[in-house]
Amino acid sequence: MLNNQDFTANRTKYLGGSDIGAILGFSKYRTAVDVWLEKTGRVVNSIDNLPIRFGTFAEEFVASEYAAQTSFQLIHSEKGMAHPKYPFMVGHIDRYVFGSGNELRGELFDEDGSCAASHLLECKTASPFNQLDWGELGTDEVPMTYLVQCLWYLAITNLERCDVAVLFGNSDFRIYEVYRDKELEDLIIAKAASFWNDYVLLDTPPPAQCEADYQQLFKKEISGKVVEADSHACELSSKLQLLNSEIESKELEISQIKQTIMGQMGEAEVLTYQGQILATWKSPKQSYRLDSKRLEKEHPELIPQYQMPIQNTRRLVIKELHLEGINSASGEMV
Repeated sequence: MLNNQDFTANRTKYLGGSDIGAILGFSKYRTAVDVWLEKTGRVVNSIDNLPIRFGTFAEEFVASEYAAQTSFQLIHSEKGMAHPKYPFMVGHIDRYVFGSGNELRGELFDEDGSCAASHLLECKTASPFNQLDWGELGTDEVPMTYLVQCLWYLAITNLERCDVAVLFGNSDFRIYEVYRDKELEDLIIAKAASFWNDYVLLDTPPPAQCEADYQQLFKKEISGKVVEADSHACELSSKLQLLNSEIESKELEISQIKQTIMGQMGEAEVLTYQGQILATWKSPKQSYRLDSKRLEKEHPELIPQYQMPIQNTRRLVIKELHLEGINSASGEMV
């Protein structure tokens, strides 16, 4: 039996629709490690900041525009809904939709506990620059992180359709339709269950996927601790040095090309070729910066009032090796 409860108090007790995209590797902003850190209580993310407040504000407008264009009736519930079989699966759904033969009767749930809505609605806002991430309106061609979020909610509610209403900027409003895919749903649930059982409940981090993950997992070093590298790490460090030298070579080549163009332009603001602009060389608008050295010299008593500690990330420095039997330039055994 589906339940309708207040799951907002402690996000460490469940996985939500905004988590599944990160767990599956589809999110641009979060990774599985980020989700794990939150669910194990190692990181407490603020739920009251400007982007979240704006999203809440814009959600109401997007929902009202959807209702105006479709004539559907909408219900907004602050409470989350848990999956009847997997209690760690929770959905905070933007709107429940009623209409087209499923008229609103005042109750969100039927007597058997099932959701009485005809389908669901997710409200999104997006930059016009991200329109290429979306397909033709009316299809299910939405960014993958939103697609799996919709499928997550459909699995929880046992409904068959979730609309995605998105406003690009302030002029392009679109409605997409995502329908339940049982095969994909099973895969998503299996991945989520594995993440919850193998990583969250066992308090073991998932594999890191990027440098930021490693910085999060190993924020502080143990002073004086030394580990011995295996041959593979040794080869990789040599390869990294080779790649860095190639980058430096390319950067020098780029600088030389720029110098040639700058020399041809001289004091000119624009460089053209056959009537088309090839390059511009302009001064940016005047900007200002704080002269901290002068401030510290003339008003040292003010400095402590505005100082704040900065948590610097660890810096990885690769050293060049000189070992017999290893070509330090290529990393190959010789």
